[in-house]
Amino acid sequence: MSSLAGLPFRKMNGLGNDFVIVDLRGTDARMTPEAARAIADRQSGIGCDQVITIEDRGGPFMGVWNADGSAVEACGNAARCVGWLLMEEQDADEARFAAPAGPLRAWRAGPMRVTIDMGEPKFHWRDIPLAEQFEDTRFIDVKLGPIDRPVLWGPSAVNMGNPHCIFFVDDAEAQALDRFGPLVENHPLFPERTNVGVAQVKGAHLIRLRVWERGAGVTKACGTAACAALVAAHRRRLTARKATLELDGGPLAVEWGEDNRVRMTGAVAHEFDGTLPHGL
Repeated sequence: MSSLAGLPFRKMNGLGNDFVIVDLRGTDARMTPEAARAIADRQSGIGCDQVITIEDRGGPFMGVWNADGSAVEACGNAARCVGWLLMEEQDADEARFAAPAGPLRAWRAGPMRVTIDMGEPKFHWRDIPLAEQFEDTRFIDVKLGPIDRPVLWGPSAVNMGNPHCIFFVDDAEAQALDRFGPLVENHPLFPERTNVGVAQVKGAHLIRLRVWERGAGVTKACGTAACAALVAAHRRRLTARKATLELDGGPLAVEWGEDNRVRMTGAVAHEFDGTLPHGL
């Protein structure tokens, strides 16, 4: 296996959720947890929320590594960025590729805007996964605060390629997400840890969402979380099947189609290019 040092990368972001994207096609190099942590480190590395690889596995494949070095199944904002890169490379208006969670399809929605088909949400407790059986994952038994007077309780659980726990709140800005995010992420109910969202429903087509990402912390945006929040809100009869999700980094348009597939549209940005440093 060759070193990653000297390989080119692209720094991109989706609504401020930022990525270092490394194209490994045509090389025998492989990403490792140690290399991902070093690249993502904002003090000593390049700095990002996730490290993304593009690999050749019988077609383009997107690998996803969180800032803590953990490999995960999906990343919606990164998928839009990778989709844009592949469309630019192929001079096409559509791109198909895969991620650990399954196949993806992206298409142009305007200049530097991409729509991604994120597939079908999963609700069964084993598919999320949860450590205990719940017949109805619209409401699961997670409480924060005193047992007799919890501050937050009864979130929804959804798998949108990766696990999500969504609390519906009256005021998303008032929630100390940086304090309780790691507690919920590592709650024993979630054997693979979980992403944590606080969602404030502002109308049938508008949700304010803040996100603690598993292995990355509070981020400006999370595409799979936006999809999970819209699906969870509709399942609880709080919104329509289509809404704008207001994240810290900007808006995402999400629609849960009658075909049970979730589609997300938003902006992507190319920040700069570079080469990976020695020591990787």
